[in-house]
This record gives sequence, structure tokens and C-alpha cells, in this order.
Amino acid sequence: MAGQSHYTLPLPTFDAPVNVLIVVAPYYKDIADGLISGAIAELEKAGATHEVVEMPGALEVPTAIRIASGEAEFDGFVALGCVIRGETTHYDTVCNDSSRALQLLGLNGACIGNGILTVETYDQAAVRADPKAQNKGGGAAAAALHLIALTRRYGASSKPIGFAPT
Repeated sequence: MAGQSHYTLPLPTFDAPVNVLIVVAPYYKDIADGLISGAIAELEKAGATHEVVEMPGALEVPTAIRIASGEAEFDGFVALGCVIRGETTHYDTVCNDSSRALQLLGLNGACIGNGILTVETYDQAAVRADPKAQNKGGGAAAAALHLIALTRRYGASSKPIGFAPT
């Protein structure tokens, strides 16, 4: 049996400039710095410009993206942060609610790469955040870039989703 293999899509190319907002919760500053470094490197490979804003925690990241998506000229967003399991159920709330909110924003048309780590230990986070290891920040940036490219290819949908009123 062959070993595990992970395929990474090549980065999309763009005819027009791309501007991305990186929203990070730097609660674990060194983890966040690794995620940011990986994200910026990936965006720069694609020729995208970026801005970085910090939020107090992972729960505020989706709200910040929602505010910026309505008020600023960003093509996409990269959500970064780290939630490490503790002794209470707060971990589950933060992981589920931040992820759900980002998904809902995406389903409403925002191009978001989710790089909020949800891990059991600090060591797991360190490996995932390291640009020379798993580079989850870079992966989140690449996801945002692919969604931007798809949106540019097919255009923002103005068709309603769901059931039509009677």
C-alpha cells in the first residue's frame, strides 16, 4: 500500500490586481506570526496585495470579515488564529461558531480561506503554523485565491439560493 499523498493545486493566475485582507486573532502570538508569514508568502507568489488586521479572538474574526466585506475593496479574506483545547467546553463553542460563521459568509459570496487552527496541543499548532512544515496559513491564502479566481470566472451570482416564494 502506498503512503499518504497530499495534492496541492497550482495557484491561480490573475489578469487584474487582487487585494486580500488577512484577519488574525494573535492570542498565541508566535503561532499567529507563522500563519501570517505563510499566508503573505502565498499571496505574494500570486502577485496579490494584502493588509493585516488583528482581532482579540477567533470569534471576532468572522465579524471583522463581514464588516470589511461591506465597507472596503477586498477581493478575498484569510482568517487566521489558533484555538487549543482546554478544560472547558469553550473550545467547542469557539471552534464551531467561528467555523460556522466563516462558512455562512462564504456561502453568501465572500471568498474566505479558513486558517483558524483547532488543535489539541500547542505542539500540533506549531507544526501546522510553521511555513516550512504544514503551512496552514499559506493553505488558507491559497484557498482564498482559488475562490477569488472562481468568482472572477463565473461572476458573483445574483440568483437566489433556496426556495422561490410563492
